[in-house]
Amino acid sequence: MRCFVTGAAGFIGSNLVDRLLRDGHQVCGYDNFSTGQRRFLAEAVQHRDFRLVEADLLDREALNAAVKGHEIVFHLAANADVRFGTQDPSRDLQQNTIATFNVLEAMRAGGARRIVFSSTGSIYGEPLVFPTPEDAPFPVQTSLYGASKLAGEGLIQAYCTGFDFQGFIFRFVSILGPRYTHGHVFDFYRKLLDDPSQIQVLGNGKQRKSYLHVEDCLAAILMCVEKSRDPLQVFNLGTDEYCTVDQSLGWICQHVGLTPQRRYTGGERGWIGDSPFIFLDTRKIRSMGWRASHDIKSSVIGTLEYLKQNEWVLSRH
Repeated sequence: MRCFVTGAAGFIGSNLVDRLLRDGHQVCGYDNFSTGQRRFLAEAVQHRDFRLVEADLLDREALNAAVKGHEIVFHLAANADVRFGTQDPSRDLQQNTIATFNVLEAMRAGGARRIVFSSTGSIYGEPLVFPTPEDAPFPVQTSLYGASKLAGEGLIQAYCTGFDFQGFIFRFVSILGPRYTHGHVFDFYRKLLDDPSQIQVLGNGKQRKSYLHVEDCLAAILMCVEKSRDPLQVFNLGTDEYCTVDQSLGWICQHVGLTPQRRYTGGERGWIGDSPFIFLDTRKIRSMGWRASHDIKSSVIGTLEYLKQNEWVLSRH
């Protein structure tokens, strides 16, 4: 396949680029390097079947030229910092919703008709059904990030109907693994490096979260792209388990040999839009033969080991 990957220098994007190249595909990576890391593409840029375009998704001219000639777009670029959405509400609109519209228009102009979209379990807001299925009652949005991603989903669905696109929408839980650059493991480890004697925990520590290893995430995505012929598919991606924030912090502290005093900010939520319970129903994707090969605890510890061995990632923030 001739593949186009937005957010190619990011955590998930760079892992996907390497996987596609290993599988024998031609890949064009597109990134503005606002958060992506050039080191993550060090291997890819040496590959004869990889081309890098350094540009922004809001640059319609550059995007249209880059997308032309590709068969499938993996749209992973986004502002994924849910916590600070209320500090700059336009960021999620521009980098998530408008950027997705620009990608779809570039595809329409350039002849690409298949799109893979990284959505989020945050679009379910604070659901009443657990585990939460893809057809859960339409949720009330609680974060600007979730709202912007849901708008992107809507645009893709409309383009599938109006312009004969094939769309794959994946609603992720939080992803862990090599090249991880933000999230709770990152935050806790950096706090422990700064002060091993105490650590601040946002909320009450009882928030229940689900996580998925990046290798399992990519395996699910590529399996669906290969197998499905439906014009539009929506899949939850996660594991069949969850943990509390306190449990995850306990694993981290035990692994690094520390027993810091925990200071809680209080309340069920760590920030505006933080869902106190995330647990997705993954029966649909599992019915196609996919199974997660990493449990949450091993994913947390593996991610921690990556950060310990690559502390330069911590210094980039």
